[in-house]
Parts: sequence; C-alpha cells; structure tokens
Amino acid sequence: MTKFGEIISINKPVLIDFYADWSELEPSLDTLRDVAAALGDKAKVIKIDIKKNEVLADALRVKGNPTFMIYKNGEMKWRQTGEQDANTLIGLVQQFV
Repeated sequence: MTKFGEIISINKPVLIDFYADWSELEPSLDTLRDVAAALGDKAKVIKIDIKKNEVLADALRVKGNPTFMIYKNGEMKWRQTGEQDANTLIGLVQQFV
C-alpha cells in the first residue's frame, strides 16, 4: 500500500491496469505497450495483479477485470472496468498530462 501511494502521487498521470492472470479477458500486453510507447515520459503505465495484491484491490473496491484507473498527484481522475483499446486509453491519459 505504501508503494502504491508513492506511485500515484507523482506529478504526471499514472494509468493502472488491475488484472488477473486467470482471466481470458485480460487486455494484451501489446495494448499497454502501445499506450506506454505513445505517451513516453509524459505518463506512467503499470499493471497490478489483483490476486497478488488482494489488500490493495479490496481497498480500491476492484471487482471487475480488467479495471483501469488514472491517478495524478495522488487523486483518482478516471476509472473504468472492462476492455479498453490503446487509442482510447491514450486519449484519456492525455487529458491529464
């Protein structure tokens, strides 16, 4: 939890993908790589395994898989459960750059 607080409190947008390995619906790693490549150093993109981070997932009430969140300066700016394509995610993150 402490590390999560440090990650989300930076002064640039942080896109988080909460996922579970057991889900067939998990977005491909290629999608997140495309997002990270397009945003460069303007934003941070991370994946968090729900099963390995159950306390955090419970604290954030992550029920669906995948669940995406965007944080900036420690504040949640956007949240959506369900599959998202790279262009949508890039556009959403760019709103907070």
